[in-house]
Amino acid sequence: MEKKKFLEELKKIDIDGKDATQLYNEISSLAMKYIRASEKPNRCASYLSIEFLIGRVFYNNLLELGVLQEVSEILKEKGVNIALFEEIEDAALGNGGLGRLAACYMDSGAAVGIPLYGYGIRYKYGLFRQKFEDGFQKEIPDDWQRFGDPWSIRKEEEKQIIRFADMEVVAVPYDMPIIGKRVNVLRLYQAEGSKEAKKISGVLYPPDDTEEGKLLRIRQEYFLSAAAVGDIVREYEKRHGNDYKYFAEENSIQLNDTHPVFAIPELIRVLKEKGLSYLSALKIAKQVFNYTNHTILPEALEHWDVRLLKKILPEISEILLSINSSARCRHRKEGYTSQESAATSIYIHSRRAFSMANTAVFVANKINGVAEIHSEIIKRDLFAAEYAHHPEKFENVTNGVAQRRWLELANPELSALIDKQIGQDWREHFEELDKLNAYTANEETLSEFIQVKGKKKEQLFRYIEKTEGVKIDGERILYAQVKRLHEYKRQLMTAFALLRLYYDLKDGKLKDFTPSVFLFGAKSAPSYFRAKGIIKYINEIIKLINADPETNGRLTGVFVTEYNVSYAEKIVAAADVSLQVSTAGLEASGTGNMKFMMNGAVTLGTMDGANIEIVEKAGEENNYIFGARVEEIEKLRKGGYDPNSYLKEHPEWGKIVKTLANGTFLDERTGYFHGLYHSLTIGASWHKPDHYFIFRDVEEYYQAILRVNCDYRNRSEFAKKQLTNTANSYYFTSDRSIKEYAERIWNL
Repeated sequence: MEKKKFLEELKKIDIDGKDATQLYNEISSLAMKYIRASEKPNRCASYLSIEFLIGRVFYNNLLELGVLQEVSEILKEKGVNIALFEEIEDAALGNGGLGRLAACYMDSGAAVGIPLYGYGIRYKYGLFRQKFEDGFQKEIPDDWQRFGDPWSIRKEEEKQIIRFADMEVVAVPYDMPIIGKRVNVLRLYQAEGSKEAKKISGVLYPPDDTEEGKLLRIRQEYFLSAAAVGDIVREYEKRHGNDYKYFAEENSIQLNDTHPVFAIPELIRVLKEKGLSYLSALKIAKQVFNYTNHTILPEALEHWDVRLLKKILPEISEILLSINSSARCRHRKEGYTSQESAATSIYIHSRRAFSMANTAVFVANKINGVAEIHSEIIKRDLFAAEYAHHPEKFENVTNGVAQRRWLELANPELSALIDKQIGQDWREHFEELDKLNAYTANEETLSEFIQVKGKKKEQLFRYIEKTEGVKIDGERILYAQVKRLHEYKRQLMTAFALLRLYYDLKDGKLKDFTPSVFLFGAKSAPSYFRAKGIIKYINEIIKLINADPETNGRLTGVFVTEYNVSYAEKIVAAADVSLQVSTAGLEASGTGNMKFMMNGAVTLGTMDGANIEIVEKAGEENNYIFGARVEEIEKLRKGGYDPNSYLKEHPEWGKIVKTLANGTFLDERTGYFHGLYHSLTIGASWHKPDHYFIFRDVEEYYQAILRVNCDYRNRSEFAKKQLTNTANSYYFTSDRSIKEYAERIWNL
């Protein structure tokens, strides 16, 4: 970037009569004049993801360009606070960790100089905006483009036609620069054409509880896959024409979960169309594709009905059947047992559906989990048959987050403190943060850290008062559980623990209680009945607690509305305690836990996902671990777990759980609360009671909360735990993760 010219032009901008949106677009467009994409090398990696939760790019891009401070000062001279743009563009093109991870990986690829190109969908509305009405979640369409989209360039000349059996769709690319040592590109496709065609890039994750909804999901996934494959092939043909012998040498394609797996049969289809045989095309596909698994939950391992695929993608359906035949042939040749062959089958006869995960596992050159324990689980259980025969295909790449966004940008106060102690090299070389361990027992450093943490909490509390109407005064312990709402993440268990704190405070059982705030942030999928019930239940508990003058000064609850990337930046910087309480074995990794760790929060959680590695790096003595481990959970699943007898033996918890059913809290006859109560005490057709083992862990969880409450009274010692977490978060940078992908999977 020609930094000097940009700043000179910025100084000439006339601000008179312009509102925040107009200024935002003018400054952003000016910056874009000076950004040039780096030349694309012959060999590069492509990252396909249904989600890219990029969030607000204005500040992040100016930071990466090295002009954020200068822009702030120039605007200040003109009487404009750069914070004016905080309410503009927070593109919610993702639902949670999957999309945010993809965004961090794009940032890190550019930062460390790896040629990495992203492909996704330019949703018109993305994830919904959230508001609460009487504690119920209400969804509002999020037209994020209403502010303009100056950071994207429409590439009309590179549009493609994507064909379904019943319609044609125009895929128009919009290119967003990803800035670092290289300027890479995130290419998002917008669906154009008929009214039905436009629906494909309408909203992220349309409800799929109807046939129409399922068809739209298939269309979305194929649209992304076909557009990406078409673009990759077009780029290759510029260099080599119809000679595809170098295709695998020059391309590595990463499938971020199962949503883009249609790219596999699509590449085979395209190469066959170009004149290659099916077997030749399959051979190339096996060299090119890699697959990241993000979950072991059966409902998230996509299966698509053969009938629906034949209806709109008959050729893709036939190719999947051919891949299934190839897989069976290999199974016979390599001596798979009948059970192994069934477990790895692409076509599932009992469901008359294609397994997208098994398709990826058979074809992929490399398969990776996203934390050490998760990678072991997929090798031992989920993909055990494939691992038994092809262990060389399996890798682990523990997730990471971009420290420039989640520490430098989100927490300039802590960043300045780190700079003072160890210099600024950590921004680019995050392993340098390890040097901060030399200061974790330094009283002056700890005192400054406590001041920083206090300032970030004060800033957050002011923002909460402004946005949520909840006033929080004085020094408090800030516990935070902010993440996608899902039963296995056990926000409900936190709700039970919060209610127990309230009852025990009322009964005078907690004499020396340090004032505490419990902060929740989460969105439920619109059709996820139980998750929406959990939101309502938490809001009812919060309303009870915050209205009680006996506890109001000591215990406060907040469920923030419209939890998004920008809100997350404020919360992770302020939190004292990161609540990571998923059922052991079900959280693949997590990335929120890493963001909190970087910003000096201790982890209060189970030995699950990346929590295990966090504890390994920072020490169990500097975190708070509770609950059943994976091995115990597996034993309980096989038999011998009776949640109802547990409630009888622990009446204090029985009393709390019954608030779901006895009218203590009302859900306006929606059935939310009774549904949750029955899931815990009776179960359902598809699961046993208390499927996620809340009752097994809740007492240990409660006692861990009380240990934190007690330990916090020695503020200096607790700050030592917090700063030790920051110092040892060096491992959890996405720079490290992306380098591992490049070296071990993409061969870049």
